Amino acid sequence: MSAPLLTTPLTEFHRAQGARMAGFAGYDMPIQYPAGVLKEHLATREGAGIFDVSHMGQIAIRPRSGGVETVLAALERVTPADALSLKPGRQRYGLFTNRDAGIEDDFMFANMGDHVLLVANAARKANDEAILKAGLADLCLVEAIPDRALIALQGPRAAGILAGFSPEAADMKFMDYRVLPLMGAEVWVSRSGYTGEDGYEISLPAALAEPFAEALLDKGAHLAGLGARDSLRLEAGLCLYGADLDATTTPVEAALEWALGKARRPGGAREGGYPGAGRVAEQMAKGPSRRRVGLKPEGRAPIRAGVKIFTEEGEAGIVTSGGFGPSLGGPMAMAYLRPEALERPLFADLRGQRQPVALAELPFVRQGYAR
Repeated sequence: MSAPLLTTPLTEFHRAQGARMAGFAGYDMPIQYPAGVLKEHLATREGAGIFDVSHMGQIAIRPRSGGVETVLAALERVTPADALSLKPGRQRYGLFTNRDAGIEDDFMFANMGDHVLLVANAARKANDEAILKAGLADLCLVEAIPDRALIALQGPRAAGILAGFSPEAADMKFMDYRVLPLMGAEVWVSRSGYTGEDGYEISLPAALAEPFAEALLDKGAHLAGLGARDSLRLEAGLCLYGADLDATTTPVEAALEWALGKARRPGGAREGGYPGAGRVAEQMAKGPSRRRVGLKPEGRAPIRAGVKIFTEEGEAGIVTSGGFGPSLGGPMAMAYLRPEALERPLFADLRGQRQPVALAELPFVRQGYAR
């Protein structure tokens, strides 16, 4: 018998709003609301969407002694990210790698001044906590934070809406992180998200989640479920762990070299020192045997995860994410292909029929971050 699904502080709110619920990463989550995925997607691109991401893991990493620099330096034992240069009030994207350079998870981490706050994918948060405790226990205390909700407010109207609650939010830039007063409580706010739009992720006390969501609706934001979140992140060329990233995929194969700061790359001031560093260096020098790329199929039929891609000579790779892009106005996909296939005509195998596909630059839709 499977374990019962976990809930977030907003689960009953979603049901009351008519959401279609389903299991995701062990949680009972809203897939879509009565408006439907298409309208939720476009409402986010054109206005503001509200996403419950409380299933994700919030983890505090504190120094046993010394300052936050102790935590940042220790993090570089387990991630290729340049943690040490992260300034207070800023956030950065990171990866956990294994000894073969496979990606154990991707995450966001913020310098909170006296500690680091890390946000992990829901299905990997226990694994991430274990990685941190195993790698940092001599210098750091690692504590999960289970009593806070996490709400993403995304879209071009997000700044104006959130400023109505906390005016300082409007002054934040992309990847800023601040502690702000909101509805009588202390909330942790990052100007970031995973839709390709301007927006915020707001960590707040669990009891405040439903009143805040109701207040956002009153300000004109729209509820959006995991279906719209997926189509938005795919249009933005962003990876989904478990689909585009896994423990057998390296940062170089995933085209995520940008997540390795200059100081952590081969020849940098603090190169290596993390699991799989040798393989990452080798692939950066010689190139990987496969590479994540964007694809645009001809016609209107989308190509989904698991569809094989061919050249005239034979199989070239496989699609890891695919669907229809409401803002793009057509199908889109991301796939891992052999490098030699990138110079040849490509075809997707759809039910035994070869459909032409073309390489496409990522992101598929222009990103709207507040730079």
